[in-house]
This record gives sequence, C-alpha cells and structure tokens, in this order.
Amino acid sequence: MHDHGSLFSFLDESPSPYHVVATAAARLSRAGFAACREIDDLGGIERGYVSRGGALVAWARSAPTPEPISAAFRIVGAHTDSPGFRIKPRPETGQEGWKQLGVEIYGGILANSWLDRDLGIAGRVVTVDGTTELLDWREPVARIAQLAIHLDRDVNERGLILDKQSHLRPIWGLGEVRPGEFSELIAARFGLGASDLQSWDLALVELTPASVLGADGSLIASGRLDNQLSCWAAVEALAGCDPGEFVAVVALFDHEEVGSDSDTGAGGALLERLLERLVIDRGGSRSEFLKAMAASTCVSADNAHAVHPNYPERHDPSHRPMVNAGPAIKVNANQRYATSAETAAAFARICRQAGVPVQSFVSRNNVPCGSTIGPITATRLGVATVDVGIPQLSMHSARELCGADDPDYLRRALMVYLAG
Repeated sequence: MHDHGSLFSFLDESPSPYHVVATAAARLSRAGFAACREIDDLGGIERGYVSRGGALVAWARSAPTPEPISAAFRIVGAHTDSPGFRIKPRPETGQEGWKQLGVEIYGGILANSWLDRDLGIAGRVVTVDGTTELLDWREPVARIAQLAIHLDRDVNERGLILDKQSHLRPIWGLGEVRPGEFSELIAARFGLGASDLQSWDLALVELTPASVLGADGSLIASGRLDNQLSCWAAVEALAGCDPGEFVAVVALFDHEEVGSDSDTGAGGALLERLLERLVIDRGGSRSEFLKAMAASTCVSADNAHAVHPNYPERHDPSHRPMVNAGPAIKVNANQRYATSAETAAAFARICRQAGVPVQSFVSRNNVPCGSTIGPITATRLGVATVDVGIPQLSMHSARELCGADDPDYLRRALMVYLAG
C-alpha cells in the first residue's frame, strides 16, 4: 500500500493552474531550488525554477562536478490546466428569482459530470494596482442543478442533452440580480472593496478531496488527475534526482486543453528561451545551445485512456491499457502523439531500469485520437519526444479515476529518466 499523502496534498492544494504552480514551487523550494525571475541571470543557478501565470519551468544541474555547457537536456513536460467552467467578467445573471453565474466552458468537458455537485471558486484576481492574488474559496458556493426526471421523462432512454449556454449556468443564490455583487463578494475575501478589483481568472471547483477508492484500496479518485498527476510525478522526480551529465528540466504548461497557443502554453516560447539562456548565461554560445538541443530528449507526460469495462468496444483490441499496470506509451501514426520507435524503446528501457511495468496505447481507427503537448514541444524544440501517460477512466470529468499504484510507477520512471 502506497502513502498517497504527497499526491493527495498536491491535488487538493491545486484547484487551478495558478495553484498548481504555487504548489510545485513550494515543493521545489523545500528541495533547495531557487525561485528565479525571468530577467535574472540564470547562469549560476544549479537548481532553480521560473514561473509565469499557470506555467513553471524548473531545472537541476549536477554538482559538485558540473556538466559541460553544451550538455543535453532531459525534459519532462506536463500541463497544469483541466477542463471546466471559467467565470465571465460580468457574471451576474439569473431569472425566476434565482441568482446565477455567467460561465464560459473551458476545454472539452464532460458536462453532465458537473451537475448536482457542490462547487467552490478558485483562481487568481488582479487589483487595480496590478497586484495578483490567489483565491481558493473552498466552500459550496454554487451548483448546476439538473432538471428533475418528472420534467424530462425519457432522459434515460434518449440521453441527456445540455445546451451549453442555457443549461449550464450555476445557481449561487436567490433574489434580485444585482450587477457588481459577485465582484463585491470576491473583493471581500481579500478585505478589499469592489472598486479595488480590476479583473480575474476564476473557475468553478469540485470540492470533494482526493481519496482512495475500492474495497481493496486499489484506485484513486480525484478532480484534475488529468493532468496534475503528471505534474506531481514530474516535480517529485526532479526534486529527488541527481541529473548526472545531463540538465534535468521539468516544464509545466498551461492551456493544453485549449490548444497550447499562449505565452504560458507549450506553443509559446517560454521553455525554448529559458533553455537557451541556461546555456548562454553560463558563457555558452548559440552554437553550443543548438548542440545541446540536438542531443536532448523529452517525455511528454499526460494521462491515457484505460480500457473501460462497460465500453470495451471503444478500445483497440490489442492496445487496452489497464490501471496499476504502469504508464502507457502513446502511439499515433498521424502524429497526434510524438512517439517514435526509438523513443518508445528508450522509455521502455527506462521503465525496466526503474522496475516499473510499461504498456502501450493506440486508439481505434474509428475513434478520433486526442493530442498532447508532445507534438508541439517536439516541433518547437526539434527534440526526440515520447508521449506517455497513466491510464485512467472518466477523463475530463469533474472527478476522475486511476490506479493507486500508477502514480508512483510514473514518478520512479521519470526519476530514472531525469537522472540519465
């Protein structure tokens, strides 16, 4: 039986991408990593990290025998965001005596999984003077109420149909809709007035803590397993590894669920520029940076689809990942995943060295394949990449399910990889 305290704390303390970064930064700081600004000289920092919004890049070099300036990078990439509901700038709405919140759908949600759940609010707010504060309102503030079966008699036979604009507005009180009321409540959480609050990036949060599930304790249930589980494994692996002749790097990106095209997403320049500066700030040249990149590799860690016992026909007959059977190497010939034969073989070797089981995932030809940061990072950096992930059920649900053994399997494999 594993001690899941570290993972569960990470999940429960990270209700938004901004909290993921804060939680990861706190873990790295305890392990001796220095918090750096992007404008700092990074050349003398052996173990450090830089954060921007919902993204964080951390690195570790060997000591006391430093690697050469053109040493290759071993990169683990994951993403901090999860599908859900973001609160609009002017959210006060409602009718028939109900107060409701205007929300915008973020990413590919399983909308029905959010119905009839007690929801809190989390994210970041920005004051008029530019100060950014994190909000974690962990109370049952709102609820998206489902229509009673008496008013929708054939719902179980026909299937639930939800209009994204009309049917997914959460209730948060009763009475007359008053513009500015939500701003006042949020500002009051910080002891401010509504006029002190300029803007926010806030989301609804499912409140149930992470837990062990099953009579045999073989499963884990939590919100945001996709992809905070990989973020946890990557940070834990980096904090505990000795990178040897390589530079070990963990990159946690935001906005993967909506395409990664942002200054904090994998499609942006944040990671590439920081890697170049880690070479140049130590006296290296552009040529030495390019040599380092040519020898570098990347593991893109993002959860995979476990075979579903109620829907086995949705899986390829020969590629049905099981929970508690180790990370799955994700393959797609159309480059929705960046795995090649070489990188798949290399990761399988790493798993054997770590004493970790490994399996493969390929989608059915008639079931469209999702994607990850893997192809984006491989294209942007030009580095050999493998896509891997812990198998799970209920992906993009408000609450997801995975095996209890698999998080530690992934952590151990990533530690071996980062250590070279």
